[in-house]
Amino acid sequence: MSARGRRPGSAEATREAILAAARLEFAQKGYDGASLRGIARAAAVDPALVHHYFAGKADVFGQALALPVNIPEQVRALLGGPWDRLGDAVIRTFLSIWDRPEASVRLQAVLRASVATPAAGHQLREFILREVVEPITRHTGVPEPQLRAAAAAAQLLGIALLRYVVPHPPLAGASHDAIAALVGPTLQRYLVGEQPTAAPPDTGDTGALRADRPPAHDSSHGE
Repeated sequence: MSARGRRPGSAEATREAILAAARLEFAQKGYDGASLRGIARAAAVDPALVHHYFAGKADVFGQALALPVNIPEQVRALLGGPWDRLGDAVIRTFLSIWDRPEASVRLQAVLRASVATPAAGHQLREFILREVVEPITRHTGVPEPQLRAAAAAAQLLGIALLRYVVPHPPLAGASHDAIAALVGPTLQRYLVGEQPTAAPPDTGDTGALRADRPPAHDSSHGE
């Protein structure tokens, strides 16, 4: 069979071969470094077959991890809802995905590997950045969208780490409502809200501090 043609066997066998190649590509190159063309080459199929079975790289990644949801569709649904509740909607959607047993096992495995070997977690981090939070910050038009996306991703991955991978009892046992009430406003500020005004630069003037501080003892005058 030509490397450009269809693999012998069933369509399901071809699809599984693509997913097996994708898992290897993502593990070796991370989410950003992997490409659909490279996945097709590793699976020995025509790139058109990858597009035939999958909607894009995000879809390949999601199915390679056996996620039970289409992430791009979830993001579109979030952006179609009320923006004044976007932070709340994002954290609730995130928790609902992680709490599904069929998704949680795969996601926990990836995040647990990242604790021991940081390079192993790059694919999940890059996926969340490129396919979840960066599309949101670009769409909402906030200043510094990449910085805000990184802050939101850090918030989400931190929640996942302490709730599912190395569970911290107060967080692991908290309800979705409790976590959304606590974290939603922070995500709202990252994804939609105005950027806080930066603190004025430190000019080195400590006069105010000196005014509140008792005078130092001058040993030159003796006791």
